[in-house]
Amino acid sequence: MASDTIFGRMLRGEIPCDEVYSDEKCLAFRDIQPQAPVHVLVIPRKALESLDAAVAEDAELLGHLLLVAAKVARQQGLTDFRTVINSGAKAGQTVFHLHVHVIGGRLLTWPPG
Repeated sequence: MASDTIFGRMLRGEIPCDEVYSDEKCLAFRDIQPQAPVHVLVIPRKALESLDAAVAEDAELLGHLLLVAAKVARQQGLTDFRTVINSGAKAGQTVFHLHVHVIGGRLLTWPPG
């Protein structure tokens, strides 16, 4: 069962998203507030609040999310990109369903924020 968040609602088909990839473990879609020309979110179908909430049994899923992030980046024409996982409100997480940001298409500076 997906989380009771906007992402959970997307997974259940209750609200639309601009999907770029989907499989049995995750969904990837364009961010509605992009921070770069390419800004895609990769979310697990499993309800997992944050990276901090993950347990050892989630290791395969977490690896899958990162592999999908790289695949999506390539599909979007990126050779250089950034992946970001915010965990917790003070880190900038605003939707409490684990998600991987895939950001690229412009020069990205460091530190990011």
